[in-house]
Amino acid sequence: MIDIGLLFAQDGGPGVEDNGAIYLFIALFVVLFLFGFLIVFAKYFGLWIQCKMTRAGISFPNLVMMSFRRVPASLIVRCKIMAVQAGLTKVYPISTAALEAHFLANGNVPNVIRALIAAQRADIALDWQTAQAIDLAGRDILEAVRTSVNPKVIDCPDPKKKAGTLDAVAGDGIQLKARARVTVRTNIQQLVGGATEETIVARVGQGIVQAIGSTKNYKLVLENPDDISRLVLGQGLESNTAFEIVSIDIADIDVGENIGARLQADQAEADMRVAQANAEQRRAAAKALEQEEIAHIQENRAKVVLAEAQVPKAIADSFRTGRLGLLDYYELKNVQADTDMRSAIAGEGRQMSSNTP
Repeated sequence: MIDIGLLFAQDGGPGVEDNGAIYLFIALFVVLFLFGFLIVFAKYFGLWIQCKMTRAGISFPNLVMMSFRRVPASLIVRCKIMAVQAGLTKVYPISTAALEAHFLANGNVPNVIRALIAAQRADIALDWQTAQAIDLAGRDILEAVRTSVNPKVIDCPDPKKKAGTLDAVAGDGIQLKARARVTVRTNIQQLVGGATEETIVARVGQGIVQAIGSTKNYKLVLENPDDISRLVLGQGLESNTAFEIVSIDIADIDVGENIGARLQADQAEADMRVAQANAEQRRAAAKALEQEEIAHIQENRAKVVLAEAQVPKAIADSFRTGRLGLLDYYELKNVQADTDMRSAIAGEGRQMSSNTP
């Protein structure tokens, strides 16, 4: 064999001492590489063994690359093992890359896998694409599957947001206060874009108020509250919502005020005020007419006084012309005196009759 150190020495290169330093550097590099490999191997060996034993299909280099992609390998391995053991990979093409992509999109990978397993066990049609879309939309897909399997009950109205009852007025004017309990099941197909529980509560409340308002007598509602439930349930209130209404039960109905009678009393009072206003208007008009007539009387009396002022002039003219004699004048005075006496007697009689109790 040719001595490398001798060749370097012949070429004017580094000597034997320099060759030792190079060998030491190479050996140190190899030791460090082996040490790092052992650390990495020890870190991912357990996960790799789990993947091999469960046939998860995740290679050792892929486990190492997950760290560079800042994906928790233990989480992905656990979710992939759950999917394989539950038989999801035989039905849905759930790859390791899809799990990593969903995690990088801020999705809840374990929640989606558990929801798919629960849906498969309950024979609910739910695939991987729909499940991850629902999860990325901000909905709890596992809770939705549980609600689809085990329906839940919603109080209407919601006691957390509005204390009280659903107030409605029947056809006879009697107020009824109702409380209902709505049993709903999640509709997985409409979970993305579907309305929430608040819409269900609002629609059910509107339906109950409308049904009570269309009833002619409040006693019919008290006797058969199931009729209200059937009427509201047949209106298709779950349209465009994330739920399917299973049943609507009227939990309680209380009789409130007589709104019709109160409205009639208010209307009668308003009519009375209008009549009083009209009567006051007519009284004012009559008073004004009376004042006008009094003015006319005073005017006519003034005319009479003016006419009486002409009498002495006429008598004087009659004396000058000879149409009236002295005897005629005295006879006229006697007639006037008799007339004044009768008027005075008649006036005293009226005064005495008015003073008599």
